[in-house]
Amino acid sequence: QVQLVESGGGLVQPGGSLRLSCTAYGFTLDNYAIGWFRQAPGKEREGVSCISRPGGSTQYEDSVEGRFTISRDNAKNTVYLIMNNLKPEDTAVYYCGADWGSTLTDNPRFWGLGTQVTVSS
Repeated sequence: QVQLVESGGGLVQPGGSLRLSCTAYGFTLDNYAIGWFRQAPGKEREGVSCISRPGGSTQYEDSVEGRFTISRDNAKNTVYLIMNNLKPEDTAVYYCGADWGSTLTDNPRFWGLGTQVTVSS
C-alpha cells in the first residue's frame, strides 16, 4: 500500500525549531519529486518547499526562505523539513506530497495525512 506518513509537528514558541519528517511506504522516494505544503485555518493550501530529482534542487516559498530547509535521505526513504525561527504565521497543518518524476506539481499524486504545527507563546 502506497503511503506518505508525516511526523514531527507540535507546539513550539516563536523563534523555536521543529523538524518534520515524511516517510514513504510502498514506493521508493528516490523516483519522486517531493514537497511540503501547508494549510492554515480559513486559508488556502500553499506550497512551502520542494526538492526535485535526481539533482535534488530545492525551492522555497518567499516567507520561509532562509528559515526552512528541505532535504531527502533516500536510504531512509524520508524527506525532512527543518524549520527554524518559527513564527505564529507558520501555524498550519503541514502535508507532504509526491509526484513520480523530476518535478512536483501543485497537486501531487500522493499525499500524507498531515501534521499540525502550532507556533504560540
